[in-house]
Amino acid sequence: MALVLNEEQVMLKESAAGFLAEKASVAQLRALRDSDSERGFSDDVWREMAEMGWAGIAIAEAFGGLGYGYTGLGLVLEQAGRNLSASPLQSTVLVAATVIGELGSEQQKEQWLAAIASGEKLVSLALQEGAHHDPLHTALGAQAQGNEYILNGAKVLVLDAVSADAFIVIARTAAQPGDEQGLSAFLVDAATAGVTVERRKLVDSRSVGALSLDNVRVAADSLLGEPGAAWGGLKRALDIANIGLAAELLGLSTEAFERTVAYLKERKQFGRVIGSFQGLQHRAAELFAELELSRSIVLQALHAIDAGEEDLSLPASAAKAKLCEVAQRVTNEAIQMHGGIGMTDEHEIGFFIKRARVVQHLFGDYNYHLDRFAQLNHF
Repeated sequence: MALVLNEEQVMLKESAAGFLAEKASVAQLRALRDSDSERGFSDDVWREMAEMGWAGIAIAEAFGGLGYGYTGLGLVLEQAGRNLSASPLQSTVLVAATVIGELGSEQQKEQWLAAIASGEKLVSLALQEGAHHDPLHTALGAQAQGNEYILNGAKVLVLDAVSADAFIVIARTAAQPGDEQGLSAFLVDAATAGVTVERRKLVDSRSVGALSLDNVRVAADSLLGEPGAAWGGLKRALDIANIGLAAELLGLSTEAFERTVAYLKERKQFGRVIGSFQGLQHRAAELFAELELSRSIVLQALHAIDAGEEDLSLPASAAKAKLCEVAQRVTNEAIQMHGGIGMTDEHEIGFFIKRARVVQHLFGDYNYHLDRFAQLNHF
């Protein structure tokens, strides 16, 4: 497998880099934070992204998308990471559209994927219930009653919950928390009676929410796939999501590193630029090597998705664990090498460490994926 980009992919990467640097940069994120934007992103910028086809970049042409694959989406997410661009790319395009693609019927795909690809609908996955990612321990209940299901329970860390038009709610229709069997996925309109969204703000200033469902009635045809059989498709969708998040962490880490190297070349102490100090040179060289290795891991994982590999668990956990580790190290070093100015809100480098910590936690952190990788390899 050649871990290089073709001409079209290079053009996509350069196009995304130019657009996001102009329309969705760190400065724009600061402005959204300072204005206490409830949605957490610019609707105008998102509309432009959808017009460029980004909302449907990984959605098949048969369902209104570009059919460009997850490698293309990964390249866009990498540039979003470099610019800390706030948008529904992660919540709707990477996660929700993938879950619908894995679990939905042809009719559901035609309806929802086309609406996502056009930018008409925003959908978010409502999965996590506790402090940590643990999908098999889903306890939110869904009870069948005639041609309906009644949902009761709560979800946390729902991305872009305030702006979502619908949620994919993972519920338990059978068995006990911890079992693979019995998990079901429901498409729930955000305006349904009994659905309550409470806005929460994380350290990265993005918009998330806590979702409460109180005797929420949904029609049986809102079920994605067969009742109690969602785990297989959900697991694959989460693997794809983690590979996409690893791509974002790669971009974020690369930008933080390059900004730090530029600072080392201009900051002076004792009459010399600090980049001339051998100790700092060694630390920067180690980070560069780690980033190069990370780039290969992420690209290999993205290729694995597009190649249709049956089981993505190993490349997904390898990519997410490695990028969590590298992002942690790069952003910590970035703050340390910037010194006191790196701790101030006026300097942008602090925004990178905040976003990194949130992405590291989404859908399983370093410890979760390192342990999963070890178990898959029977270490």
